[in-house]
Amino acid sequence: MKKILPLITIAASALAFTQFAAAQDNAAEAPAAAKADKPTTVATEKTIADMWEAGGITMYPLGFMAVMGITLVIFNFIKIRKDKFLNPAGVKTVEKMLGALKIKDAVQFCEKNPSPITNIIGVGLTRTNDKEIDFESVEQAMEEASVEELAGPYVYINYLSLVASLSPMLGLYGTVSGMVKAFNTIAAEGAGSAQKLADNISEALITTAAGMIIGIPSMFFYFLFKNKYGTITSGTSRIIGDLVFTLKSAVKFGPQEIVELDEEKPSAE
Repeated sequence: MKKILPLITIAASALAFTQFAAAQDNAAEAPAAAKADKPTTVATEKTIADMWEAGGITMYPLGFMAVMGITLVIFNFIKIRKDKFLNPAGVKTVEKMLGALKIKDAVQFCEKNPSPITNIIGVGLTRTNDKEIDFESVEQAMEEASVEELAGPYVYINYLSLVASLSPMLGLYGTVSGMVKAFNTIAAEGAGSAQKLADNISEALITTAAGMIIGIPSMFFYFLFKNKYGTITSGTSRIIGDLVFTLKSAVKFGPQEIVELDEEKPSAE
């Protein structure tokens, strides 16, 4: 899955570049179209390229944050899936093996079927031996492995929080920069230079809006994935507890082969 993130980033960057290039082409055609109009006609609509240019240099880090946010949202939708982490079918197979005290078979199954939960179970079962099973050691090993196994994917969720925090701050920086330029214009040329004042104020407002547009969805998806990941973490703890209980019961009461009952056949009349 780590190989998917660079691919998504490249795709998102290419899409953003394509849209920006198209907007610049439209902006280049706008002056020619304006010349054909009457002199009294005033253009009120702005293209994306116009707003990008009006936002100043702050729009470049904001654009990077937008690409990063979109990439992380797509990546986490692919990565953070309950079935992928908890692997219900694999856990059921391991549970049957432990119930029959086939610990070595369970370890081999976990090695041949890697997933976050089977990796955790496999680490815990390696703490067993033929003479005695230290259940406390097994459970502790599984908990330690779960912390390590589940910490990696959560990093990409935290990056969304970073995007959500930095984007409005970058927008605020653009606001301050635009207002400083506006006051410098007033100090140098007076309040009569309406065109330059409008450009400076546009920079302030556009960067603020861009920062909020990027930051608000990023914060929403951050909490969405965080809550989803919390459910997965609690499910992992429950599975560990159930498997240790199954192993304890098998050791105490003897191996118990789990046999699936066949469907009853209709009696022949």
